[in-house]
Amino acid sequence: MSVEAGKQLPQADVTGFGEQPLRELPLSATVVDAQALQASGARRLADLTQFDASVTDAYNSPGYWDYLSIRGFTLDNRFNYRREGLPISAETSIPLDNKERIEILKGTSGIQAGTSAPGGLVNYVVKRPTEKDLRSATVEVSGRGGVLGAVDLGGRFGVDRVFGYRFNVAHETLRPRVDDLDGRRSLVALAADWRVGRDTLVEAEVEWSRKSQPSQAGYSLLGNVLPPVPSPHLNLNNQPWSQPSVFGALTGTLRIEQALNADWRWSAQLGQQRLKTDDRLAYAFGCDAEGNYDRYCSDGTYDMYDFRSENERRRLTAAQVKLKGKLTTGSIAHDLSAGLLSSRVRNRFQDQAYNYVGEGNVNGSAVTSPDPSLTDFNTNRDERSLELSLQDTVRWSPQWTTWLGLRHTRLDRESVRTDGSRPTGYDSSLTTPWLALSYQIQGGPLLYASYGQGVESYLVPNKSSQYLNPGVALPVRKSRQQEIGAKGGDAAWDWQLALFRIVRPVTNIETCGNCTGAYDGEAVHQGLEGTLGWRGGPWRLDGGATVLDAKRRGSVDTAINGTRPVNVPKLVLRGRASYAVPSVPGLAVDGTVVHEGRRSVLTDASVELPSWTRFDAALRYATQLGGVATHWTLGVENLLDRRYYKESPTQFGHVYLFTGAPRTLRLAMQADF
Repeated sequence: MSVEAGKQLPQADVTGFGEQPLRELPLSATVVDAQALQASGARRLADLTQFDASVTDAYNSPGYWDYLSIRGFTLDNRFNYRREGLPISAETSIPLDNKERIEILKGTSGIQAGTSAPGGLVNYVVKRPTEKDLRSATVEVSGRGGVLGAVDLGGRFGVDRVFGYRFNVAHETLRPRVDDLDGRRSLVALAADWRVGRDTLVEAEVEWSRKSQPSQAGYSLLGNVLPPVPSPHLNLNNQPWSQPSVFGALTGTLRIEQALNADWRWSAQLGQQRLKTDDRLAYAFGCDAEGNYDRYCSDGTYDMYDFRSENERRRLTAAQVKLKGKLTTGSIAHDLSAGLLSSRVRNRFQDQAYNYVGEGNVNGSAVTSPDPSLTDFNTNRDERSLELSLQDTVRWSPQWTTWLGLRHTRLDRESVRTDGSRPTGYDSSLTTPWLALSYQIQGGPLLYASYGQGVESYLVPNKSSQYLNPGVALPVRKSRQQEIGAKGGDAAWDWQLALFRIVRPVTNIETCGNCTGAYDGEAVHQGLEGTLGWRGGPWRLDGGATVLDAKRRGSVDTAINGTRPVNVPKLVLRGRASYAVPSVPGLAVDGTVVHEGRRSVLTDASVELPSWTRFDAALRYATQLGGVATHWTLGVENLLDRRYYKESPTQFGHVYLFTGAPRTLRLAMQADF
């Protein structure tokens, strides 16, 4: 689905070929720009699922950090996210107010990342200085009276306007239509640049953010029964002692770009992310009375714990240098790129509380007493990596192109419990290739085929009570992807089809109980995804579909071989329509439909969530008030107020059910001065 408004040929840095339009690249990616984010009311990573049929929820609890699944694989929040092209941790709440676009790469990402889950990568690109003066203010009311106020300022100054700036400020009181979920968030961000000369550009940006909000505890199976969908307003994290989770972040980058001549240039970039988190929850987990620790009791009760992990500190520092250029050998043209990326992670934690405090119930009426005693050790982590990447785009003719990529990574990882016990460490070297062949039909579509590899690195958790080999590093194994596709379009149409197959080694780490942590077969995901967009007169239509056949194979537990992984729908549909009313200049009507097929709740597929469909709608009106350009939006999410389970993730060995949000209205006004 093409959602980059106003641009016929969007680009995406996350692909590794950022200077070339997506339409010309032999891979699948989606770009969601700032205009689309604002029009949809997107506030968080989970809101991106509405834009692409290959992207779905993977444990998205309001008030907590978000998880995405792409092509049926859950992205790793430690390794699958980028900001300005540099690695970041997504184990936090990331604001979107100062983001110019979000880039989503689908498929294995071995040439873009040293280690990562095979679903894809997400890259956040911040807003940069504008050529013309920008003065924009936004006010929005939503939910039960939550209010957002935001300011966006940009422009250039100095002799020959060599200095540029972009300043974003936002504050929001959060009052969603879910009980006991009120909170607040703030953002201050500044991006600046300096055009030192014709061939030199220096860019710097920094953002500070803070979000304080309780999270919504997940529902679950009642014994072996999938219960009726509860009220979407219900929040089981409603104890008198429940506290909000608090996410604080300070993140910034510095980049220098220098042209050497007309064909070659180099760049150097430095970035750092500092996170502080207080993670708190009245945690519903299991049923000791029935000996089931992956679901609630048959009578609707469950074991409740007081969980508190406060003053979590995460720091990620990354530095990167790149050299890019062009050369020609005879009639063959090369676009070359070489890069060196060094990153270091330092995570420090305190002892945490994880204490049984009594019995809860799914009515949310139980009241227990808190126990914040720090009785559980945590694990400090240090990671270092050095990655060398090489890419060559070989253009044999105007039609035929070969794409070659190689990344070599050196890893060094260590961990130790917060009491100083059970230190572990390992290092590894790995190489991941990627190659593709494309053919551009003259006046027609681009056809391509590609093959790529990706790597994940596993360490058996340091828990002797659960594993017979605690702290052991498993040997590195690679996921593999094949993809064939076609894409094309013109001023009115754009479309893409991709047929893919991903094979990923799977471990038993999440399900192991008093056993040896090891690899346990493979996950095979193969599917067809397609997008279609059309612009004609007052109409704008976009749609996307993904059909996914995902199965386990080779497991020692033969009962799950051939079954579908939990929380992975077989069919996903996305559709958007916008109509500009000719008789009322500036007025447009938008409609959105989201459909997701059945999902397995348990690994043996004995319980499934029903499929669901949600409709959203919006009225938009642009007009002049007192010489000021204003844009008004009245939006409704879940127009029909349908109750449904939107996802069924398994987290820490426990099955959770999350409901779709109830019907929610929002009224927004943006003024451009």
